[in-house]
Amino acid sequence: MKRRHWGLVLSFGALVLVPFFIVSFYMLVIAEDQYSSVAGFTVRKEESGGASELLGGLAGLAGSGSTGSDSNILYEFILSRSLVQKVEDEIGLISHYSEKRNSDPVFALSPDASIEDLEQYWQRIVRVSYDQNSGLMELRVLSFEPTRAQAIAKQIISESQKMINALNEQAREDAMRYATADLEEAVARLKTAREALTAFRTRTQIVDPDADIQGRMGVMSSLQQQLAQALIEYDLLREQTSDNDPRLLQAQRRIEAIRSRIAEERRNFASENANNSADGDDYPSLIAEYEGLEVDREFAEESYRAALAALDVARAKASRQSRYLATYVQPTLAETSEYPQRGTIIGLAGLFLLLGWSILALIYYSIRDRA
Repeated sequence: MKRRHWGLVLSFGALVLVPFFIVSFYMLVIAEDQYSSVAGFTVRKEESGGASELLGGLAGLAGSGSTGSDSNILYEFILSRSLVQKVEDEIGLISHYSEKRNSDPVFALSPDASIEDLEQYWQRIVRVSYDQNSGLMELRVLSFEPTRAQAIAKQIISESQKMINALNEQAREDAMRYATADLEEAVARLKTAREALTAFRTRTQIVDPDADIQGRMGVMSSLQQQLAQALIEYDLLREQTSDNDPRLLQAQRRIEAIRSRIAEERRNFASENANNSADGDDYPSLIAEYEGLEVDREFAEESYRAALAALDVARAKASRQSRYLATYVQPTLAETSEYPQRGTIIGLAGLFLLLGWSILALIYYSIRDRA
């Protein structure tokens, strides 16, 4: 073997064998056993519609979010600093995970760790897997004691349930607030429409234009009948009497009076100075104004009924929990240590050390050949 061969062997021992031996010794002798507690849960939405479905599908007005977005929020919440702080206050993470600091400095936490350090350490001891298609979550908590791992997992589920309840409460308050605001707006609109209709009736002294038109048409019909009867009587008198008969003159005057009355009634429907209204507006304009006010009133009543139904739906939804945390696997209590995964860590360490040493050797020989 030449000198460069001995250098290659020595570098292999220094860069591969020695670190591999240190990692193996630490993992097999020094590293403390860690126990895991596994829990499975998902965010479920209440599927029973109840009596609210009888309101014509107005349940959608009260708001119904997606459980998928709630699961995403829950996933981020489990990894957030706020949950870390709450679990620290309830259980004491730093005091527990720093107990093994002297015997296992790699996997233990520093006793004087800050909240930022604890948040980073939280990513190592709490592992969450989330399937977006099914919405199922699996939680795995690592600890030096099996009971402590189970307690942390239970605390995470409890805080998650509180967070889901807070989201529900906020959604209920928003739905009730929006529904109440819509109802108040609908009531104000209906009140304005009714007041405008009352003002119209007071100003024009017409309660119902439709009934008023029917009455006027009845008068016109009666006048037409009287005119026809008067014409018949006049024709009969003219055949039976002479032209100087005073009864003919009286019949002519009656016919002219009826025709004048008919013409006056017809002018009242379109005359701008009609006597049928208090303010002198022409009758077609009054009818058009009344119809517009009547349409506004009907629309305001429909809006009021819809807003009232939406408020009932929102109140019905607020009376029950629409989303909840369904735990399909309760936090388990471990009997044997599964972590740290010594064989996997030792194998990966040997593989990366060998790859690193091989790359350095190739770089060395590449430079040497070019020199």
